[in-house]
Amino acid sequence: MRVRFAPSPTGSLHVGGARTALFNYLYAKKMGGKFVLRVEDTDQARSTRASEDSMVADLKWLGLDWDEGPDVGGPCGPYRQSERGEIYKALAEKLVASGHVYPCFCTDEELEAMKAEAEEKKLPPKYMGKWATASEAEVKEMMDKGVPFTYRFRVPEGERIEIDDMVRGKVGWDTNTLGDFVVLRSNGMPVYNFCVAVDDATMGITHVLRAEEHLPNTLRQALVYNALGFPLPTFAHMSLILAPDRSKLSKRHGATSVGQFKDEGYLSKTMVNYLSLLGWNDGTEQEIYEKAELEKLFSVERINKSPAVFDKVKLNWMNGQHLRLLPDADVEALVGEALVASDLLKESSGATVQAIIPLIKESIELVEDAVPQVQAMFEFPLKENMGDDAMKKVLDDDFEPIVDAIVKAHASGELAAAVKEGTVKQFINATGKALDRKGKRLFMPFRIALTGRMQGPDVGEVLTLLDKAAGSSDKIVSLDDRVAALKAAFPAAVAN
Repeated sequence: MRVRFAPSPTGSLHVGGARTALFNYLYAKKMGGKFVLRVEDTDQARSTRASEDSMVADLKWLGLDWDEGPDVGGPCGPYRQSERGEIYKALAEKLVASGHVYPCFCTDEELEAMKAEAEEKKLPPKYMGKWATASEAEVKEMMDKGVPFTYRFRVPEGERIEIDDMVRGKVGWDTNTLGDFVVLRSNGMPVYNFCVAVDDATMGITHVLRAEEHLPNTLRQALVYNALGFPLPTFAHMSLILAPDRSKLSKRHGATSVGQFKDEGYLSKTMVNYLSLLGWNDGTEQEIYEKAELEKLFSVERINKSPAVFDKVKLNWMNGQHLRLLPDADVEALVGEALVASDLLKESSGATVQAIIPLIKESIELVEDAVPQVQAMFEFPLKENMGDDAMKKVLDDDFEPIVDAIVKAHASGELAAAVKEGTVKQFINATGKALDRKGKRLFMPFRIALTGRMQGPDVGEVLTLLDKAAGSSDKIVSLDDRVAALKAAFPAAVAN
């Protein structure tokens, strides 16, 4: 069993293409077959080696290793269409000899006139030129004059071509709807449908898994297969990936390429997991998979006909799940690099990063989410937040005794000792008992007084982190500075 992924290197690797590559890879792994990478670069105006390199890098980042391809070789190369010209030419000449293909000398103006006539008569835009029935003498005369020509495939009349699609069931086309089509352009470059059919046949591709937008191409490709005497592969046409508004996923919906998601901090294992569930499931409620699991579970029979919706909210949730499944050392490395890149830390590893991870690991979905969360713990925005209506209610509810208790405990060293010993919660409870306060009326005022915010991790854990992180960042507002700011904001409380 041999499958292939055949991208055109005219841009970035779209998530739709990545899913096609993934499904082919998983099917090959499940069936013990070969996964082939072929580069379809006959579009000379748009294809670039930079785009090819980018796509290859993205596929490798996803962990989709191929058995044959441009970079690894194989028995069916070359694996770039631009290097397979002699193969196309030889098979085109074979089709000319068998009468399946003929030279067409029609000018662009003549072809446009045919198209206009068909539109006027409300007929399919079929080729109606004379070269399908021209004599050998007429053809030779044009050849001798050096008139440019294309090669056209002679489509048989009154036939029906059918395939048994693994996703869509039986699909068929009448050849009467199709005119004679070009297989080689006048510059000698092969046309897409001819290339694909020749490549798949000569590379021994047994199963073609691709997007449903290629379904109309199957008729032309099947005709080429039949004319050359090659057996048809088994086809599986997968539904499109749609945006949440049910339109075709495009740049206006945000990131759509694998490279963009990589740059935004998504894990490769998340992308593999998420893409695998866009149009496929194993029949269970399971949602989190490792690649090795998918290689064992995947089956074409479980691919859905209905379009799949790309939901970034679901993708973010899944990335958070995979982050939490990583070993702590891996999370520390990822988060540490992000914090150094944002100038929140001087070093990407060490005790400070180790202390940060437990405070954020359960709440981040992307590694970059750690940056604002750590920044929030390092800062002390009391003055900026005091105008908030919700905070004002707390401050107006006998807040001064809390300030007084904190200032005195700091002056005596009691608060610093509680931070060092990890007994901040006990200190708060003791203060509450002395002030006859408990619950939200106790813990919320303490949170505001010591962090400047109404939300965040446990206050004691934040203060312990700040103590451990002293010297590792220039962005930290220390306990001393927090108490000083608290005294400045509530001078009356301190005076009493």
